[in-house]
Amino acid sequence: MSSPLFIGSPIYRGSVYGARHPLSIQRVPAVIDLARALGWLPPTRYRSSPRAKPGALTGFHTPDYIAALQAAEAAQTVPGEVRARHGLGTLSNPVFAEMYRRPATAAGGGLLAAELVARGGVVHNPGGGQHHGLADRAAGFCYLNEPVLTIRRLLEMGLSRVAYVDIDAHHGDGVELAFQGSERVRLVSVHEARRWPFTGALEDDAGGAAFNLPVARGFNDTEFALVLNEVILPAVAGFRPDAIYLQCGADALLEDPLARLSLSNRCHVAAVRALRPLAPRMIVAGGGGYNPWSVARCWTAVWGAIAGQDAPDDLPPEAEAVLRGLSWHRKGHPQKTMLTTLLDAPREGAVSADLRSNVAHLKARLGTTV
Repeated sequence: MSSPLFIGSPIYRGSVYGARHPLSIQRVPAVIDLARALGWLPPTRYRSSPRAKPGALTGFHTPDYIAALQAAEAAQTVPGEVRARHGLGTLSNPVFAEMYRRPATAAGGGLLAAELVARGGVVHNPGGGQHHGLADRAAGFCYLNEPVLTIRRLLEMGLSRVAYVDIDAHHGDGVELAFQGSERVRLVSVHEARRWPFTGALEDDAGGAAFNLPVARGFNDTEFALVLNEVILPAVAGFRPDAIYLQCGADALLEDPLARLSLSNRCHVAAVRALRPLAPRMIVAGGGGYNPWSVARCWTAVWGAIAGQDAPDDLPPEAEAVLRGLSWHRKGHPQKTMLTTLLDAPREGAVSADLRSNVAHLKARLGTTV
């Protein structure tokens, strides 16, 4: 079993979707810089992500769509009929300089991660996790669907079962559609109720393949612990997967502007540590996350958990300088703790009656009792 590995790429540094787009922030570069400042990312643990070739992308996406995406990047404009058919050149999925190369690199990182865990191990690909992309259409900031491409590659390599766990604030509709009715992929998603894309209802089981748990605004650490221990872990363990793919969206954190959940980044770390023993292979990707400081701290803490590192109580000056160097087009400044620490303070609270009821519903599906 190999040592934990981290996948990154220079393409993320400076690449933005637009000056005021939610993905105008630096995410993967900040994680790389912060992890290196902490001494957690030596060259032996780092792998450069290749760019997936069009032929590899058509393992899920249609050739017409891949051609349209490449043409849009080359021309830096999108005809009206292409916008209508493929969802390119919209407010959510705008034209920008690396609109093909960047997602193709994220997908290449996922495909590389699949190869790296072939004999066992764990890989962090923070540039991945684009779970909204459809076979013929961009959606929700996702031009390609890296999780689907990566999971399909794992199955092509001969694995029998893959568990997909998604703790992003938004439901991974593209992944669920891709594996509807599958007996080889089990999907477990915890996401904010009544938030775009307005899918992933409690009763939606994707033909038996999915366990969906929509949660209310203000979802806290205490509630997450309940869900982790009584739904996520039993659902994964009972499936006996050959590999786990964890989509670690940081938009479920309290500070994120595009959701209204209240988790601390300790929940993401807890999910990584609890899931790791349940399969010989694990891929941990990024996903959503639109506050530069909360994303950098969360995914760096996740990498620390993967790499066996304990977060310091206070960041050393080199690491603090990374966080102080981040910028955001939104008004306001982060609290001091967002600049001087890595782990959030716990955000505990009461467990709602509705959540207990929904957990009981899913436990009944899993064949357990409350």
